[in-house]
Amino acid sequence: MPQGPSSTREIPETGSIPKHIAIIMDGNGRWAKTRYMPRIAGHKQGVETVRGVIKACIERNIPYLTLFAFSSENWRRPVDEVTSLMQLFLGALEQEITRLHENGICFKVIGDLSKFEPKITEFIRIGEQLTAENKRLTFTIAANYGGRWDIMQAMRKMMMQSAELPLNFEEENLAQYLALSYAPEPDLFIRTGGEYRISNFLLWQLAYTELYFTDTLWPDFDEHELERAIQSYQQRERRFGCTSEQIQVAG
Repeated sequence: MPQGPSSTREIPETGSIPKHIAIIMDGNGRWAKTRYMPRIAGHKQGVETVRGVIKACIERNIPYLTLFAFSSENWRRPVDEVTSLMQLFLGALEQEITRLHENGICFKVIGDLSKFEPKITEFIRIGEQLTAENKRLTFTIAANYGGRWDIMQAMRKMMMQSAELPLNFEEENLAQYLALSYAPEPDLFIRTGGEYRISNFLLWQLAYTELYFTDTLWPDFDEHELERAIQSYQQRERRFGCTSEQIQVAG
């Protein structure tokens, strides 16, 4: 079952520090291009940025971090780039799983893993099993993930569970089958790279998430950039459909 309430059904508890941050890591290729380097060099530098953001989240006691690494639409990219990304993903899994475990981080991957080669899915499974009991940070990678895919696969699982339920089901019946059901809905969504869209990421879960867009390319997104995003979040009034007066009374 979901870790937190649905923001469309009740008002969740909020605080000055987001419990869950979700990020689209955009701009790796452009970062490399401006330096006359191959696009994969930008993706490699992006892995270094991931390490820094994980560290910054732990220092700020943020318990959930979800990163959009590879969308279901990214298979449309040139074959050589996709191949390089898969090799980079495999290498990162091989190098980072033990480090994540040693730092008390629970590692998860959401998405349709059926398209990945067996070695990648094997490392994902090993990493998830090894780190399953860790509580310091739940770090999720969305790989071959799409928000519409997520809703569709949840619907299929719900229908398989009970043939009669789909005739009269509630939001919570479906929500428990979503790929990110173990985490509260994101409080803060960040997209780097200057694009202003959510690109089929967590369509269900972002219903009342605060959105933050920055022109900073992902390889340049450091602890200070994360702090700017959190400061922007702290200036928002999260009303969840209510009036300011209602929120103030409830607070």
